[in-house]
Amino acid sequence: MSFRVHRVYDRDVEGYRVLVDRLWPRGLTKEEANLDEWLKDVAPSTELRRWYGHEASRFDEFAHRYRAELEESPAAEAVAHLLELSSRKPV
Repeated sequence: MSFRVHRVYDRDVEGYRVLVDRLWPRGLTKEEANLDEWLKDVAPSTELRRWYGHEASRFDEFAHRYRAELEESPAAEAVAHLLELSSRKPV
């Protein structure tokens, strides 16, 4: 299993490129992004993201709630898909 994290704006990144975000990145066309897949369901829910608001004091609770979301459908299926992909190639 091999995952590497990059910004979607990074160019010339090798491996299978998967965007894990609910929102499409501003100022970027789908062609420019050069993605293989967009898995919105692995990203935190809109409600959780809004609640968190990037407040550092809420991070531990955010992480706990996010892990719980990843165990529920449809996120669990998307995570399983990512794990299956990573068993065959770098993601």
